[in-house]
Amino acid sequence: MVKIGIIGGSGLDDPKLLKDYKEIEVDTPFGKPSSPLTTGKLGNHDVVILARHGKKHTIMPTNVNFRANIWALKEQGCTHILATTACGSLREHLNPGDLVFIDQFIDRTTKRASTFYEKDKVCHIPMAEPFCHKLRLILSDTARELDLKHHDKGTIITVEGPRFSTKAESHMFRQWGADVINMSTVPEVVLAREAGICYASIAMSTDYDCFMEDRPPVNIEEVLSVMKKNADNVKRLILKAIPRINFTECQCREDIKAAVIGGR
Repeated sequence: MVKIGIIGGSGLDDPKLLKDYKEIEVDTPFGKPSSPLTTGKLGNHDVVILARHGKKHTIMPTNVNFRANIWALKEQGCTHILATTACGSLREHLNPGDLVFIDQFIDRTTKRASTFYEKDKVCHIPMAEPFCHKLRLILSDTARELDLKHHDKGTIITVEGPRFSTKAESHMFRQWGADVINMSTVPEVVLAREAGICYASIAMSTDYDCFMEDRPPVNIEEVLSVMKKNADNVKRLILKAIPRINFTECQCREDIKAAVIGGR
């Protein structure tokens, strides 16, 4: 059975869009998730929506309880996760408003719990291909049909935040091969793999970070403005992509089976 978790919201918790809409409070061994869960149906698919930074965006990136969020979606039976995220572009051809279906990440976080296995057992989860290839293809094909400006792949670098980059950092990240930058993908994607859940990210470019000398550096007003303008595109993409998610067999579910050592 397929059940879709949506992280980020994108306005999809509107009761006019969901059938059998309800909001539920849950708890996990790692504490409460960032928000109550919004459950319902989109077409014939069961969905669970979670606001990563809280319903009113009050939780800064470092303080997001990523383990509780992923655990809560797993406990609700989610088999797939579509995660929306704002990101800054590190490439001239990735324009504000473009969507990027990222396929790789670079982790520059320093303060976050990144595994469910902290004692008695150790999990060496494979991360060579961190994002679900099958979900990414569905998103790319759907975006193409909707004529949405998008990029089929890209490398995201996740920084601790909440501050934005210095120019020196922005240029360094470009040299490392990063295409976009955000503050939320890691450890979310890693925990999803530990949970055996297929995970794909819909990254929306909102700005050019600060590497371009002929443009002012990013500010929060610019980020929020582009997000507001592009929210409907993300909503259209998700609404059309979800009915196409019909697979249950995937390597994303298999990796955890041989990754844990120790214990009894």
